[in-house]
Amino acid sequence: MIRNGHGVVGGAERPGPGGRPAVRVWCDGCYDMVHYGHSNQLRQARAMGDYLIVGVHTDEEISKHKGPPVFTQEERYKMVQAIKWVDEVVPAAPYVTTLETLDKYNCNFCVHGNDITLTVDGRDTYEEVKQAGRYRECKRTQGVSTTDLVGRMLLVTKAHHSSQEMFSEYREYADSFGKCPRGRNPWTGVSQFLQTSQKIIQFASGKEPQPGETIIYVAGAFDLFHIGHVDFLEKVHGLAERPYVIAGLHFDQEVNHYKGKNYPIMNLHERTLSVLACRYVSEVVIGAPYAVTAELLDHFKVDLVCHGKTEIVPGKDGSDPYQEPKRRGIFCQIDSGSDLTTDLIVQRIIKNRLEYEARNQKKEAKELAFLEARRQQEAQPEGASQGAF
Repeated sequence: MIRNGHGVVGGAERPGPGGRPAVRVWCDGCYDMVHYGHSNQLRQARAMGDYLIVGVHTDEEISKHKGPPVFTQEERYKMVQAIKWVDEVVPAAPYVTTLETLDKYNCNFCVHGNDITLTVDGRDTYEEVKQAGRYRECKRTQGVSTTDLVGRMLLVTKAHHSSQEMFSEYREYADSFGKCPRGRNPWTGVSQFLQTSQKIIQFASGKEPQPGETIIYVAGAFDLFHIGHVDFLEKVHGLAERPYVIAGLHFDQEVNHYKGKNYPIMNLHERTLSVLACRYVSEVVIGAPYAVTAELLDHFKVDLVCHGKTEIVPGKDGSDPYQEPKRRGIFCQIDSGSDLTTDLIVQRIIKNRLEYEARNQKKEAKELAFLEARRQQEAQPEGASQGAF
């Protein structure tokens, strides 16, 4: 059990409004390739109660029911722990959600998105809690899924950032992989997410820096927001007693210039929500300049500028993008202790390409079978199973 502390004061859980007992909410899942869709689910779940507990399945359970996860269970535990709406993480949560689990953690009900989660034999993992009336549903975030992100990574090409033709190997792959039986091919390599101002407001804290807080600026792509980013931001956050961390996110074209291929995998709008969901970040600059200029430092009244141990790529004019903070003596390089990068994640996916193909195709088949069975059940006339009168 990992406590984050949002619902805890002095080691004791906060009561609900008016002194009533806190409403405890349970969520569970794989939380593999954690993205803003997961964060949005947890944000909605937290809004339904006062204290959010998130159960995360083991690698063994995920492999049994879905196929190999991209991230290890320890990585996934830490990623969920870093989401600011989560109060507590339960490692090794059972794959099937039962009343016993809800009672064990004193949860009033569980929350899941309005999509289907099935066991290896095609059963609804929430069947028991649904029948008991202890299940709530939230809206699934359209335009993103772990399956979709895996597909984008498998199409490693510059095609969605330039007019170049997709390499023939990947063109053939895009035509054959992931075509779901519902007739839509999600493997375009292009995000289908539509950003709105309301979504940014929902994710943003809205808190201005306060007197006495140390304003720390970091910048980068923060693509496929992952445990390496979390480790870095956690270290940055720990540099001050009262930190206010501002993350500058570069434009897609800028990231593509210094990263190449089809980076960034996630577009600027998606990366914005992913970073805003992190408990160590107070504010995000959407489309920050690549060079950390005097104007930027003065505007945000920055006290410290941090960068990780990754290579600092010179600007298009060959200049050091951190020249100004270095001149002011406010630049600091941070060793996060993690060697995970977006490149390494993509390599994991490509290395296990066939396994992920099989996983996603099996998932599609199970979902179709479940939906067809439910359709037939709903189409059956009332009383037909007992015989006609």
